[in-house]
Amino acid sequence: MTIPPRFLDELRSRLSVSDIVGRKVRLTRAGREFKGCCPFHKEKTPSFYINDDKQFYHCFGCGAHGSIIDFLMAHDNLSFPEAVESLANEAGMQVPQASREEVQKANKAKSLHALLEDATRWMEEQLRSPEHAAAYKYITERGVSEELLNAYRIGFAPADRQAVRTHLKSKGYEDKDMIEAGVLRPPGKDGQPYAFFRDRIMFPVPDRRGRIVAFGGRILPDHLRPPETGDYTPAKYMNSSDTPLFHKGRMLYGEPHARQAVIDGQPVIVVEGYVDVIACAKGGFKGAVAPLGTSLTDDQIPILWRMIPQDEKVPVLCFDGDAAGRRAAARAVERILPLLKPNHSAKIAFLPDGQDPDSLINAQGAGAFQSVLDSAMPLSEFLWYNHTAGRTFETPESRAGLSKTLESDIEKIPDRDVQYYYQNAVREKMRQAFSSFRKGGQRTTRGQNKQESSPMRRPAFSKDRLIENVLLSCMINHPFLVDENEEAAGTLVISDKRLDALRQHVLSTIGDNPGIDSDGLRNHLINSGFEDDLKGVLSEAVYTHAAFSHPNTDPQKVMEGWNSTLSALHKIREALDLKLMGKDFADNMTADNENRMLAMKNLGNSSDGGHNS
Repeated sequence: MTIPPRFLDELRSRLSVSDIVGRKVRLTRAGREFKGCCPFHKEKTPSFYINDDKQFYHCFGCGAHGSIIDFLMAHDNLSFPEAVESLANEAGMQVPQASREEVQKANKAKSLHALLEDATRWMEEQLRSPEHAAAYKYITERGVSEELLNAYRIGFAPADRQAVRTHLKSKGYEDKDMIEAGVLRPPGKDGQPYAFFRDRIMFPVPDRRGRIVAFGGRILPDHLRPPETGDYTPAKYMNSSDTPLFHKGRMLYGEPHARQAVIDGQPVIVVEGYVDVIACAKGGFKGAVAPLGTSLTDDQIPILWRMIPQDEKVPVLCFDGDAAGRRAAARAVERILPLLKPNHSAKIAFLPDGQDPDSLINAQGAGAFQSVLDSAMPLSEFLWYNHTAGRTFETPESRAGLSKTLESDIEKIPDRDVQYYYQNAVREKMRQAFSSFRKGGQRTTRGQNKQESSPMRRPAFSKDRLIENVLLSCMINHPFLVDENEEAAGTLVISDKRLDALRQHVLSTIGDNPGIDSDGLRNHLINSGFEDDLKGVLSEAVYTHAAFSHPNTDPQKVMEGWNSTLSALHKIREALDLKLMGKDFADNMTADNENRMLAMKNLGNSSDGGHNS
């Protein structure tokens, strides 16, 4: 049913949210608002507020939020038309009647929904039938429990080209409707329509209201199905084509489950496919959704934001950690930039190379995936990373080119306030990254490593504490450094006792577990009580100042950055020691104090490549 927006506005203006909600929830006045115990989750202290001026309710406990229509839909389990009809009766208004064409279209949709529901139930039964025990064993051995099978209504499409058609015909459906719904293909060489999905694990795709509108299918492994004839190789995944009910670019797989999880306080996470969504749910990340066989579209991004009831809407987009994943992230960000507005953004997370959420969670547990989410980059940080990772900017021209590229990206943001703050953030990054260059692009002084002037390797740091964090970040994100720099890592002095304990634990863990990777090391450190310390060490602030310490950096660049940063720390401490010795000499001008100070000066000159004239 199509209801004119003007009618809905008039309906909301005639009714107050507090009057309607107050009949179902005990409310008390709180200034200009009303408050009460939330009807959507159990609580003893009121956190459910109503604002009649703004015409919405909001629960600070569970995140439930919406208009008077949303409340009736959620509380009374009504459809949108039913909620509008109920409120219109309350307000003494007549709901506009739909046209004859709209009625026919609605009836057609209702019929197709019923057809897809019957097809889904049949596929669920097929998965559990003795005839297809191999398919059931395959999916359950991949870690999908019976609970998840039921929650996501996973089924099986047999190899028989006519099986689903025969079943649906027995229910009274016609071929043309099965074709229109995407269950059958049009007639083939034998003149008969045949099943679109065959010999596949089936993932029904629900719309926002939980009604099945399409399917995705994963082919069984080769050893579980008959060999193909000829040169034909079936696709690993197949998705329904667009239908009157389904537009793949406007929907997200797992949305109904994720919406409830987000209301319960979980983050929205975007992964690649059906299996990844279910793996996330198994790991406790029930806010996961996936595009339906496409890259994230312009229509799907606002859906992600609408799923989040809080004012700040920042879903996490997960990508593979390889070059292809980075390109996919760049394409997604390209689509997001023109849609940005205050409190609406995204974070970008990269998985370890060769891993997806399914393999990562199955192999290393939920903690490993949580580490991926914790290291997600804000959108502004990704812009910088995408255009600077693996590159050096040693000339004024190259730095000007970087500035122009970044400014061009930022100009795509339509909201002037957001654009302004992005410009400020990027200019500050440019200032910090290139502050080690002299004015006019002059070369650095003799004895300095040429590569130290690169923002990707060693920017100018102002505090040794930051340098300590950078060195620790390198050790944790790239454990190979410890093996190749065992003496330097072992003798490194960290001024903060807690962080020095972290360093020692890193060394002992790597020593006890040769070949451990960064994910395994981080998980071990978290389990050992260093979770809060890791948040400071593996932070965007550290990566902003020293991009080479990021987990995805090339090992050679990591090694160069480590060496130059370690050298910088030694120089800072030598300068501090010299300053203290100078103070001692000024306070007590003895020959011993003077000799120590001169020896320290000569040592510093020698390490810089200088000489005494």
